[in-house]
Amino acid sequence: MKNIVILISGAGSNMAAIVRTARLGGWESRLQARIAAVISNRPQAAGLAIAQQQDIATAVVDHRSFADREQFDQALAQAIDRHDPLGRPALVVLAGFMRVLTPGFVAHYEGRLVNIHPSLLPAFTGLHTHQRALDAGCRVAGATVHRVTAELDNGPILAQAAVPILVDDTADSLAARVVSQEHRIYPAAIAELLRH
Repeated sequence: MKNIVILISGAGSNMAAIVRTARLGGWESRLQARIAAVISNRPQAAGLAIAQQQDIATAVVDHRSFADREQFDQALAQAIDRHDPLGRPALVVLAGFMRVLTPGFVAHYEGRLVNIHPSLLPAFTGLHTHQRALDAGCRVAGATVHRVTAELDNGPILAQAAVPILVDDTADSLAARVVSQEHRIYPAAIAELLRH
């Protein structure tokens, strides 16, 4: 069985979309894959309750309990690896996980670490992507699923979806349309990775 561990920091809407697609798509029987755990760096992350309602194991590794990023990432890796019998989950999926990961952590999961970013990469890496797209006068925005590398939001692109920017868009209205595409392309990209 290919075990998937999902990392979240907040509401977990992408995580919920992945779980829903996995259940409806029969990933356990068709792809020999299952969501083994959802882990958050924030104890109050609403997505933890969603995962628990779906009978998915959850854990919290609170980044505020560690002196530096390296110590946090070591503890996070230990928590992730506990959810696979061989200590090597097939995929670690960042779904609104708001922490910059150390090169050592990224190297530990090389080829197995994926993320979704709310822009059409390589444009607008980092934060505040929707407002930055509006400020730049872009006509389209979107979302990108990519492999994670040591360079922030710069790994190989696995999937993208474009969303037109409307004349009266705000950062919030644009974000709402982009996230609906995230919920579509992220589970599909993960399923494609699991097939190979």
